[in-house]
Amino acid sequence: MYAVSFYDPDPDTTPERFQRIVEAYPRHKAYLDAFAAETGDVLMIGTFGDPGTQGSMAVFRSREAAERFRDSDPFFTEGLVYRSRILDWDPIVFAES
Repeated sequence: MYAVSFYDPDPDTTPERFQRIVEAYPRHKAYLDAFAAETGDVLMIGTFGDPGTQGSMAVFRSREAAERFRDSDPFFTEGLVYRSRILDWDPIVFAES
């Protein structure tokens, strides 16, 4: 079973908070790159149209991998994630590449 992780943005975000997210992004990206290379557990990750209002999501090989990633992600550890949700996902169909 796969897992989908959602980071929901703070609906009352301020310019200062957004600036903290911008400043934390290089640490988040470095962590993501290392985690993905070491584990192979990140299948896809990205933001929705406007991440400031719509947030982001990632698909992991397992709930355990999603929790491990989130729990050490600088966005999460630095208090920049308003709400995090992880849902188990059982895909039925994969597209042919």
